[in-house]
Amino acid sequence: MQYQNKILILSFVASVILSLIIVPILRKLKVGQIERQEGPQSHLKKQGTPTMGGIIMILVLIAVGIFVFMDYRVDQPETAQAILPLIGVAVGFGFIGFIDDFKKLVLKNTKGLSPKAKMLGLLIVSVVYTIVLVNVFNIGTDIYIPFVKEYITLPIWLYVPFAVLVMLAATNAINLTDGIDGLSTSVTTIILACLTVISILLGIKEVTVVGTILIGACLGFLLFNLNPAKVMMGDTGSLMLGGAIAGIALYLKMPLLLLIIAIIPIIETLSVMIQVAYFKKTGNRVFKMTPIHHHFELSGWKENKIVSVFSLITLIFCIIGLYAI
Repeated sequence: MQYQNKILILSFVASVILSLIIVPILRKLKVGQIERQEGPQSHLKKQGTPTMGGIIMILVLIAVGIFVFMDYRVDQPETAQAILPLIGVAVGFGFIGFIDDFKKLVLKNTKGLSPKAKMLGLLIVSVVYTIVLVNVFNIGTDIYIPFVKEYITLPIWLYVPFAVLVMLAATNAINLTDGIDGLSTSVTTIILACLTVISILLGIKEVTVVGTILIGACLGFLLFNLNPAKVMMGDTGSLMLGGAIAGIALYLKMPLLLLIIAIIPIIETLSVMIQVAYFKKTGNRVFKMTPIHHHFELSGWKENKIVSVFSLITLIFCIIGLYAI
């Protein structure tokens, strides 16, 4: 446990230092937030806030991940090798987000990656990660059923598309949650903490280490991302975090647990789906604006209140999730 504490502190410090270096660079390069005119009017003042801050968390994950890999390589080579796909899937998703952000913010192509190209990239990373888990690390196709506390084994032809669907859904949900200062970072950190606690209980060191690195990176980044945010994570960060959560859940054989502990990202996603479906059918809206955090904004809630309430709900459901295993 002392080792994990050191990794947490190292990741946190590295994240803070990199933020202090990278945020001014992003500001100087004018890599700024582009606010939608149809979004909340209060967000227009955020126009120009440095974005692509997810680079900070990715660099921390890679740097500290390499340090841990080298440390484990001699005495625990199997653990060292198992760290690589967990880091790889997060960085892979983050890289796709980076390309999208780079096209929009640096090349000034407001459309960024086309939806088809973006989905193809996410699909490729998802499929590769799933195949690596099953064929290289032989983790099997078992899925844990929360509360029932039993495993079911899926046939490979069903497990692969199921795992891919989990990863695509998770990245999209975290991406939708990233709409106000500090929300996605706060919620994701709590979810990662829950998954890391589970890995500690199960004695899965590789997940414990990677989860700890990500928590430290998120906490350091959060200091600069809370309202008023000095930096936004962009798709670079939200896709990376979504991929990390899904990748860890699949590695633990607990993707269904995300239905409990990732309740806020799920609600954010459902609010958009409900809004679109209802508007197409009736021409009216269920919510003032979606994702649902914007509904609460337009209802008079301050951003910090939304972050606090949504984080508290996430914490409560993560505790329920721990009881479910």
